[in-house]
Amino acid sequence: MTSSAVTPAPAVESINRSLSEISAFSSSSSDYAWDPPRRFSGYAKRLHLIVNQCVRSSPETTPPSVNTAFKGIAGELTQALETLSLYKNRSKIYVLIHCQTLCASLHERTVAIGAWLALLDSALLSNPDLHKKTADLSRDMQQAQFKVTENEERVYCTLQKEAQIRQSSKAVQSAIIMDLARALGMDSEKHAELAEQIRLLKLDLAGSNPVSDRRILISLERIFESWLVEPDISSRVIDLDLEDESLIPPFKNFICPLTKEVMKDPVVLESSQTYERTAIKYWFDRCIEDGRDPTCPVTGQVLKTLEQKPNINLAGAIEEWLNRNIEIQIKAAVQHLGSEDPSSLVESVERVLENVYKISEEHPSSRYRIRNAGIVVLIVKLLRNCSKSIGSHVRSKALLVLLSMAKDEESKQIMLEEGVTRLAIHSLTASLEKEREYAVKLLLEFSCDEGYCTKIASQKGALVLLTSMTGNLEHPALSNLAEEVLRKVEKVEENVQHLAAAGRFQPLLTRLCEGTEDVKIEMATLVGNMTLTNDGKEHIAQHGIKVLVGMLSSKLEGRTSSLRALHNLSSLDDNATILVDSGVLVQLTNILFEDGQDDLSELKELAASTTANIVSKAGHWELASVDKRGRSMQSELTIHSLLGLLSHASPKCQVALLQILCGIVSSPQASESAAAHIKSGNGIATIVSFLEHPEVDHRIYAFRLTSLLSERLGPDLADELRASNKLPLLKEKLLDIQCKSGERSEAACILANLPISDNEVKTVLGTSLVQWAITTLKEQPGSTAGRNTRPTPSMVEGLLGLLLHFARNPDPTVLAILKEHHLMAVFLNQLRFASKSTVKQRAALGLKHLSESAGALVTARDPKPQLPHGFCIPLMFMCGKAPMVPETCPIHAVICDEDNSFCLLKGKAIKPLSNLLNDENTDVQIAAVEALSTLIVDTHNLKRVVDELDQLGIVDNLTTLFTEVRPGMLQERSIWMVERFLRVETHAQLYSVDQGLVRALVEAFKHGNGNTKRHAQDALTNLKQLSGVSGKTSSQTGGRRLMNDR
Repeated sequence: MTSSAVTPAPAVESINRSLSEISAFSSSSSDYAWDPPRRFSGYAKRLHLIVNQCVRSSPETTPPSVNTAFKGIAGELTQALETLSLYKNRSKIYVLIHCQTLCASLHERTVAIGAWLALLDSALLSNPDLHKKTADLSRDMQQAQFKVTENEERVYCTLQKEAQIRQSSKAVQSAIIMDLARALGMDSEKHAELAEQIRLLKLDLAGSNPVSDRRILISLERIFESWLVEPDISSRVIDLDLEDESLIPPFKNFICPLTKEVMKDPVVLESSQTYERTAIKYWFDRCIEDGRDPTCPVTGQVLKTLEQKPNINLAGAIEEWLNRNIEIQIKAAVQHLGSEDPSSLVESVERVLENVYKISEEHPSSRYRIRNAGIVVLIVKLLRNCSKSIGSHVRSKALLVLLSMAKDEESKQIMLEEGVTRLAIHSLTASLEKEREYAVKLLLEFSCDEGYCTKIASQKGALVLLTSMTGNLEHPALSNLAEEVLRKVEKVEENVQHLAAAGRFQPLLTRLCEGTEDVKIEMATLVGNMTLTNDGKEHIAQHGIKVLVGMLSSKLEGRTSSLRALHNLSSLDDNATILVDSGVLVQLTNILFEDGQDDLSELKELAASTTANIVSKAGHWELASVDKRGRSMQSELTIHSLLGLLSHASPKCQVALLQILCGIVSSPQASESAAAHIKSGNGIATIVSFLEHPEVDHRIYAFRLTSLLSERLGPDLADELRASNKLPLLKEKLLDIQCKSGERSEAACILANLPISDNEVKTVLGTSLVQWAITTLKEQPGSTAGRNTRPTPSMVEGLLGLLLHFARNPDPTVLAILKEHHLMAVFLNQLRFASKSTVKQRAALGLKHLSESAGALVTARDPKPQLPHGFCIPLMFMCGKAPMVPETCPIHAVICDEDNSFCLLKGKAIKPLSNLLNDENTDVQIAAVEALSTLIVDTHNLKRVVDELDQLGIVDNLTTLFTEVRPGMLQERSIWMVERFLRVETHAQLYSVDQGLVRALVEAFKHGNGNTKRHAQDALTNLKQLSGVSGKTSSQTGGRRLMNDR
């Protein structure tokens, strides 16, 4: 050795320390169960001897090459020690999933140490024995080959694949566990040891580790938990005393190592191990998928061939064992299900049903045994007789067994004969989803037969329940099953009507649109005779209306069927648009006005009724053509034709014709022209003649039509009623409590709309009608009356109209009766509680007429207030106190008593009328303005009146209303009052600076009618704003023009 001042002592110490630790690790054979650490430990022992001998034989100083070699060896040993500690301290599964990485690390350290030992070659030439040992070890370590075993590599690859969280069958999971246990040197049956290793792996991965390791852990836990769940073969044993018979437990060799269940098709591999055919196939498929050699799961032997030979002897033994146990279980099922009260043995019955189901599903060839034992009948009887007591869960099990047994044709026939259809349908309403599911599946199983489909459709509520299920989004699987059943039921012709009744219209519509002429007639007849929901009517109209309209041109039978269907569909208002767009009105009027034969009477009645339904709702038919020339329903020719037909049509057709005329006249777009055409066609007399018809329906629609015509043809109608002496008839109808309410209310409206003279009010109506009308009005909601009978809104309008006739009458006798019955309070009550515009308008007009009559009442009294008189008056003078004089009314300048006059101020009517100024209906606003205008007719007391109205807010409200309204009647009425207000100087000065009012007056002057312009000119003159409009001055003659302007 060459001289050097360097000493290798620190490196040697590190080497000895590392080698001592390695030696301590290897002292127990269990510490290094893996081949790589064992081999490295062997090299470490040889290295330890060489290093010690080298140190002993070295001088105090060593050459640099030796020192470098020792330092390198010390570093490699430190790294190797870290790898060995993983083998030592980590779980076996952790080492297995990192076996290749750990093995590669030890291989690198070994080769590196061998290379470092080669540096000692020249330094050890003086010691041949040590030189040779060192050279041999260096060569061996550099040529060392560290590899994992084939089994370890297979398991390593499998675990890496399982980290992908794949779905594995029970067989594959069992094979994986067996491979893992074999690689770990364990027995796969020792569950506790495997569980402990998985627990240790979880602790090893508690820190930060790659995601792949955690996935392997999750997969292993899942596989191990699933693998631990073993089929309870003894669960089929029933605690029954069957004499000396009991279930025979399976022999061990009957159990498949992979599935842990009794084998059905046992096969033998070349390893002489027997498996279930499907189970071992799953394992082979997984091996091929993972790119590894197929192995025998039990022995781990790599198989040269995948041949699977049937184990005939074992299969025969298993078959014999199964048959024996099946017979025992069937006998137990019969005993339990055939007991007098099966519901008392619910738990046992449930287990019996489970066993029967397993036999039926797992051993289909034994279904005949179940059937011959009478179990099918017993289960049906159980559902029929004990349905409530056994509960939904057991019912579900029973249905599941029947569903399985339905695969046997003879069993299916038995079920049909025993009435299983009704029982399955009953279960469709169950609360448990599983019971409903099995019931639908059972119906689906039987629906392959047309006869059974007919039976399903005929069962009450069956199709409705199934249809409701098809729209259940919460249970899509159940919805799909129900839909499938219905599709099969739809294929049977006889079920079309039942399906349509349940809301399944497609079969009917398909046959209606695509069938032969006879089929179309049959389908149309169904539509005409069915009771349809609104949705059903709309659906059929949308998809079948064109076909039905087209059938109106066919033979008589087809026309009749089509008209009945159209009449049924037209009863839905929303279908009017669909019917009109289809052009049906042309066909209907052709039939209606066709020269009639006796056999066409029904067609005319149907056509008239359908047309009546269509025109009952305004908004679309008014623009439609009813003939080839483009005439409309409200045309003169059509109206005259309807009137002509009305006189000689059948009674049923007459009612429909009156309905048609009612619909036309009630339409805002058609009423004016229709009323004119009725007048020109002498229709008023024809219609009035029906008011006394003996049939109720005729009278109801005649009164309704007359009421509508009275709004536009009041004078003509009044003349006809006078000529035919039917005015008293209207009053009789009104007072006849036995008469239909519709007739009474329409009679009231007719009388209200007719221009009746003052004399007729007294002679025809009679003052006694006032009390009756007021009493009837008090029965409406919001009144204090205690009676339950309340008038309809149209009756209220009519009664108010009647009272208006009396309120307009200037006869003192009539006014006295109105005063006696407090008519003003009646009108005020309607203002407070009415919601309809017509009611509010008539109530306001009633107050207007009463207020106008107030002047006559005032004139009839002494305008001077009377001093009090009586015995105490002289005493008042002696005491120096003047007697109190009643305060005069600021409106009438006399004493107005609230109970004895029609004064709006004393009657507290001004505020309600003021509120009407903000109403949405213009007619109501006009009526309110007209009522308030009666307060300022007299100009002698104008300032006091206007000041009083100003305090009540009327001046501001009227002024605001005027500035906001457009030209028209309301503007004319409101500007009249504004002009009156501005005649009072103080108010004219106040409003002269209101530019909004001035602009409104200027616009009224420029664009209003004659009266409006005149009032605007006078108002601007009062405001001294006339120069902005005209160079002329006002003549201040408004007072003289007052009554003419109004």
